[in-house]
Amino acid sequence: MRFMVMVKATADSEAGAMPSTEMLEEMSRYNEQLVKAGVLLAADGLHPSSKGARVRFEGGERTVLDGPFTETKELVAGFWIMEVGSWDEIVEWVKRCPNPMPEQTGEIEIRQIFEVEDFGDLATPEVRAIADGVGELRRPNPA
Repeated sequence: MRFMVMVKATADSEAGAMPSTEMLEEMSRYNEQLVKAGVLLAADGLHPSSKGARVRFEGGERTVLDGPFTETKELVAGFWIMEVGSWDEIVEWVKRCPNPMPEQTGEIEIRQIFEVEDFGDLATPEVRAIADGVGELRRPNPA
């Protein structure tokens, strides 16, 4: 089971405040534990929404909306993608995480990533073939 684990943005992260050296070290140790356990697939912090954009789709129209975006509680400041055996396991890993916003109340959201099997009969053989190809791109290249 793969999960996206998202660090919710705060006013400080949206203002571009950088973490302390201590926080970087603590988070690096946590990430190292994830790597050693073989569950970490990806992890990164994100620049504030002022450096981002959204593309709105309305029928055939596309509108680009430049950041910043005002609803901080709806924004993501960073993420991990982890692969574990169960919901309970991902919750336990997230509970071990240092508070990503130590000066404030931090919040981390956990969302399971869809697998092609989750779509049942909607995933035609053509869709499955494409998904398999994309999956191959996602896997590390053995050296």
